[in-house]
Amino acid sequence: MPSPRSPFSPRSGRPRAVSLALLGALTLGALGGSAAVVGPATAVGLASGILTEPEGGPGAGDAYFPLDGNEGIDVLRYDIHDTYTFHDRRLTGWTELRLRATRDLSSFDLDLLLPVQVVKVDGVTVDHTKPSRHELRVEAPIVTGTTYHVLVRYGGHPGGISYAGERNWLASDREVVAMNEPHMAPWWFPANDHPSDKAVMDINITAPLDKVVVANGRLLGRKVHGNRATTRWHAPEPMASYLAFFAAGHFEVAHGTRDGLPWYVAVSKRIPQQERRASMRLMKQTSVLTAWLQSQLGDYPFSETGGLTTSLNPGFALENQTRPTYPELSSDGLTTVVHELAHQWFGDSVAIAQWRDIWLNEGFATFMEVRYAETHGGQSGQNWLRNWYDYYASNAGFWQLRVDDPGAGHIFDYPIYQRGAMTLQALRHRIGSADFWHLLRKWARTRAGGNGSSAEFEALAAQVSGEDLGTFFDAWLRGDSPPAPTAANGLR
Repeated sequence: MPSPRSPFSPRSGRPRAVSLALLGALTLGALGGSAAVVGPATAVGLASGILTEPEGGPGAGDAYFPLDGNEGIDVLRYDIHDTYTFHDRRLTGWTELRLRATRDLSSFDLDLLLPVQVVKVDGVTVDHTKPSRHELRVEAPIVTGTTYHVLVRYGGHPGGISYAGERNWLASDREVVAMNEPHMAPWWFPANDHPSDKAVMDINITAPLDKVVVANGRLLGRKVHGNRATTRWHAPEPMASYLAFFAAGHFEVAHGTRDGLPWYVAVSKRIPQQERRASMRLMKQTSVLTAWLQSQLGDYPFSETGGLTTSLNPGFALENQTRPTYPELSSDGLTTVVHELAHQWFGDSVAIAQWRDIWLNEGFATFMEVRYAETHGGQSGQNWLRNWYDYYASNAGFWQLRVDDPGAGHIFDYPIYQRGAMTLQALRHRIGSADFWHLLRKWARTRAGGNGSSAEFEALAAQVSGEDLGTFFDAWLRGDSPPAPTAANGLR
């Protein structure tokens, strides 16, 4: 997500009893052909008539958003089947999650804001509750290491729902785009909604016949039934749930292949014609910019690239995996596209471990804007750094935010972007360009498809450079005043 003011772009659970009847129902269902919910824990339950494993608590342990994600599960795949109707802005559907238990639990949670009608585990209907609007508790035991198929059927009006102070549904009577950060998934499918749990996505959206549907990954097909059509998209590389998206509306589409990499872009026909042409020209730069980023960062981490421009006004662009989403951009929008495509390496392929690590996304993507300008006739990265350092030297507020732990309410504040990028350019000057680019490529390569924290990046920087960089990172990320203008801080 670009900075709104960027100069370049604008628990453990408590013990709980599970009834023998529920265990029996699940086991009988398994005997009918579904995978059995059996193992050491269920054996104890069946023998004694009661199972005293803890219930899964909400939350993946992220202090910024305690309800995000869920304890004891690892989602491997989402198979999403949603229907959206424009006249009443209602979304209904079902999603099947293939998940693996990471601990023995008597029940587990998913994140979903919509009302739920039915939950099944391995084909057997199980009880469910909604302890809060955000949490869906599935009243079924799971055993460590066992894989389960969980089907959830739901429906409601996502536009009327808020969570964590966010009302994220973006829709008009002619267009809808499911895009936001740090939360989006629970408005349209049940998820283990934290960047630490990535999964493969199959996204199937049914919409009126005259609408084009765009989502992540590769378009597999479109099936017409009456006055509606279902469009199928498949994203084979695991992604964090907030990066999944779909858009439905009247879109102009272009696609092709560059150097073996397929690209697919779309622009809303609701945008006036002259501006739409400019937006399409910009979207078609995606494959060129992806190739340039590969020359800087190493292999592109996904099997598709692209972008979508909406006529709606989200107020930001977002790095949806393989296909970032954009508002209508002005003539300087190229740097925003660079920013969002850089996120495919930093934020999407290498996701943050916790939301406190957000500078690893936004600082890195902003730095790649600086690098693009430097290699396309603009000022050098070091001149950029010194100019902005001098500009902000007397601005106490700019330096007061702790970049590597800004607090939940400040993860998208301007210093996260700008000081994050300044940190990287200062690091480049401190350790030398050769070690710096080796560091960025190694970070992207060795953590591709996974996660990383600020502490882990700092450790890798020290390893690659052979230098003790503790005071450097303290000054740039954790200091509350401008770093001293020294060579040790990358400023001389």
